[in-house]
Amino acid sequence: MEEISRANLKNITILLVEPQIPENIGAVARAMCNMGFERLCLVRPKDCDLSRILKMAKGPAIDIVEEMEVYDELLDAIGPYEYVVGTTARIGSRRPAMLNARELAKEVIGISQNNRIVIMFGREDRGLSNDDLRYCHTIVRIPTSTFSSLNLSHAVLIICYEIFMESADLKPPFIGRLANRFELEAMFEHLKETLMKIGFINPQNPEHFMLNIRRLLHRYPVRAKDVQIIRGICRQIDWYVDKKKKS
Repeated sequence: MEEISRANLKNITILLVEPQIPENIGAVARAMCNMGFERLCLVRPKDCDLSRILKMAKGPAIDIVEEMEVYDELLDAIGPYEYVVGTTARIGSRRPAMLNARELAKEVIGISQNNRIVIMFGREDRGLSNDDLRYCHTIVRIPTSTFSSLNLSHAVLIICYEIFMESADLKPPFIGRLANRFELEAMFEHLKETLMKIGFINPQNPEHFMLNIRRLLHRYPVRAKDVQIIRGICRQIDWYVDKKKKS
């Protein structure tokens, strides 16, 4: 089998969550175009004035703007994707930065061959929220010297540049189709209900414990078949608990 050395950029989408300035959207499209990326999505843009967006999106970048998708809900935007990446400038116990941009580039080459990847960037003033980041398989931080905040289009350009450059050198292992976000969220919801039913997690604040479960499972490439196995285990536990209650 021929070794793969380049990311499938057609399977990688850049997603902006609640961008506030139209010119930034255009600048992001231009940065993507410079590095060969084509797919752009927006979630609840504050101002989607096309005339202002197109002032910054020049040449072929105009095609990216014309074909970009706009959503009202984040989960609707990321649901079809098998691998979700979040970006953050702030780190802490609730948002551990797992990778830097160069490490991410090495990971996505193999994953992108058979899976759709979405890389999320947050609002210009405060980035992605903890609720946004809980959907992510991994979180990326771009190291800086003293001032951690980057211009939105600059952050997008750095991530895209690292993927573009790394593609020329790496020969990653084959990775099959991963579970998409819709499948994963249904699994996490089923798992939460089952764990509450057997008293493993506190029903008063289940999401606090489920955050740890999410982090545990996101350390590994969870395939659609893995989701079926986990949900099958949950169904068997549900059946057994219900049977014991009746008896």
